[in-house]
Amino acid sequence: MENQVNPAKVIVTNVELGYVHALAPYKGETSEAKYSVVILLPKTDTEQVRKVKLAIKAAHEAGQKDKWGGKGPEIASCKHPLRDGDKERPDDEVFKGCYFMTASAKTKPGVIDIYGRDLTEPGREEETYSGMKANVSITFFAFSTNGNKGIACGLNNIQKVADGPHRGGRVSAAADFAGYIKNPEEAGSTGGEDDWNI
Repeated sequence: MENQVNPAKVIVTNVELGYVHALAPYKGETSEAKYSVVILLPKTDTEQVRKVKLAIKAAHEAGQKDKWGGKGPEIASCKHPLRDGDKERPDDEVFKGCYFMTASAKTKPGVIDIYGRDLTEPGREEETYSGMKANVSITFFAFSTNGNKGIACGLNNIQKVADGPHRGGRVSAAADFAGYIKNPEEAGSTGGEDDWNI
């Protein structure tokens, strides 16, 4: 992970993504349609956790100055996106031992693989899914909406770095048909006129 010119912008690396809506916007029951992902950040990755907290603090300081006119909440009581999976999702093994945060945006993020190839191109949609490992560019920013003040997490871009377990109940085709898959070298005839003499 690295800080950019904007101290509230960071790149989290090699993290698992959940609830991935990076290719098409998702509209919740009470929210507008946005592109979004949930970033799972292991608590043992203390260096990345520290840098995320520093970026949140930078966004808070900018908010006090530019957004809230010095009347915003203190950092200790400020609503922010970094949440404790063990406390908020104690029954979900995916969140065990992790912090998590939702990053979202109204504009579509760029999604590439480790070779810089565009994963948003038609035919490659299935390569982007909940459970994959990725580097994610995010920017924290202050908000003030209907009297509520806090820090949110903006989604910039995603780089898929590795496959992971499909989350959300989805199973890969290879797993579904594991007992039926043959070695390509064992493939026989694809059929023909003689095959119908039964």
